[in-house]
Amino acid sequence: SKEDLSKMPDEELLKWGKEELIRRLRKAENEKMNLMVEHGNLMKDVNRRLQLHLHEIRSLKEVNQKLQDDNHELRELCCFLDDDRQKGKKLSREWQKFGKFTAGVLWKEVGIYQHKLKELETKQEALLKENLELKEIILMLDEERNGAGSRSSIDSQTSLSNLNGGSSTRDVGDGSSTSSAGSAGSPDHRHHHKVGETKAGAIRRSMDDLSAPLHHRSIPNGLNG
Repeated sequence: SKEDLSKMPDEELLKWGKEELIRRLRKAENEKMNLMVEHGNLMKDVNRRLQLHLHEIRSLKEVNQKLQDDNHELRELCCFLDDDRQKGKKLSREWQKFGKFTAGVLWKEVGIYQHKLKELETKQEALLKENLELKEIILMLDEERNGAGSRSSIDSQTSLSNLNGGSSTRDVGDGSSTSSAGSAGSPDHRHHHKVGETKAGAIRRSMDDLSAPLHHRSIPNGLNG
């Protein structure tokens, strides 16, 4: 081998013949060429692997850059969502305060309306009671008016019968004729007829005075405006 030739002393090499030296030299050159070829193949393989690693590194760099971009976008999105969450919490607290305030106002208004409703119910009951009393008064006045009318009719019939009966005069001996129950133009008859008309007119005026405000008093004050 080449190492053997380089280590052998010159005296030993001189002892060999030319053929042996040429053969040893050719063998050493062949081994050297084989080593160079093998070294070249190894370098090619190393270069190929190096190119593959470089390509993988570039791909990993691209992936890393993409991941960094995604990470940056996610951070911005997280910040935005956190701000939105804070705003949502603040808005929720504001709505809760507004809801509590509105509920308190509504409960207060409901209490006021309930109190007013109770007052209206009390007034309505009082008006119903008053209307019933007025109806009873009206019925009583109607009965009195009907009774007065019947009495007036009876008095009128009695007066007419007295007038008819008194038309037959009787002679008292002095040439004057008198009626048994009084004549129609007598003061007693005119006084009785005038009293009946006055009483009927008073009852009629009382009925008119009571019937006019009855309609207004039966309507609750809250409904009149």
